[in-house]
Amino acid sequence: MKTPLLLALALAAPDFKPDQRTLPVPAPKGATVLLDGTGKHSFLSMAGGKIDWPVEDGVATSTSNKRNQNHLVSKLHFRDADIHVEFLLPEKGPGNSGVYIHGHYEVQILNSFGKAKVTQEDAGSLYGFAAPAENACRKPGEWQVLDIRYRAPRRDDAGKITEKGTVTVWFNGKKVQDDTGFGEPKSTFHPFRFGNTPYLDKIRDRQTKTATGPVFLQDHGNPVKFRNVWVLPADDRAFVYEPGEK
Repeated sequence: MKTPLLLALALAAPDFKPDQRTLPVPAPKGATVLLDGTGKHSFLSMAGGKIDWPVEDGVATSTSNKRNQNHLVSKLHFRDADIHVEFLLPEKGPGNSGVYIHGHYEVQILNSFGKAKVTQEDAGSLYGFAAPAENACRKPGEWQVLDIRYRAPRRDDAGKITEKGTVTVWFNGKKVQDDTGFGEPKSTFHPFRFGNTPYLDKIRDRQTKTATGPVFLQDHGNPVKFRNVWVLPADDRAFVYEPGEK
């Protein structure tokens, strides 16, 4: 049963069924493009500096620092939003990566192609919370797409969650998460617990107070490629956060 807040959000929002038939998908009006077709991007390193992932022909390739702690962090901070990510799995290896929303909740990217039974560790899962409803993963070498409707958890002045967050995820034309609820972060490997930096400390403090935060593209030691990444905020809470700001 939905709480009054989540029910109000559901009634106010149009049905979420993105068209994923033809890639790349153009960013809609009002969206902030984080990585475009020319290679222009709006990402920082976890330290708040320049990224060291190569970006060629509009495609960024995940580059590891050998500790799985070299994620990209968006300058855009938001509360509720639709998030669009297109990715390409490498021909070799597990293709492990992910979309870390607010640095706490991971929509998993993994080479799960052909797997009969999928778990919370497979592509399209909300890692630590829910397996995908079905296996929608394409084989390596084919571009794939995730569209994520994210509603952040609400917290009181003490930081305690008063309303759980939700995600709906469309993956290659299949709805693999349907209003999946989540509470406190579970993973020991999310950026604020594993590889944290002074820059991320600032983000975390602000995020606890405002429920706004960035999206991260994950380094997990695999050269996963990304293109056409954009965010469409659902409210007026979104802003660009530059290093050095309080």
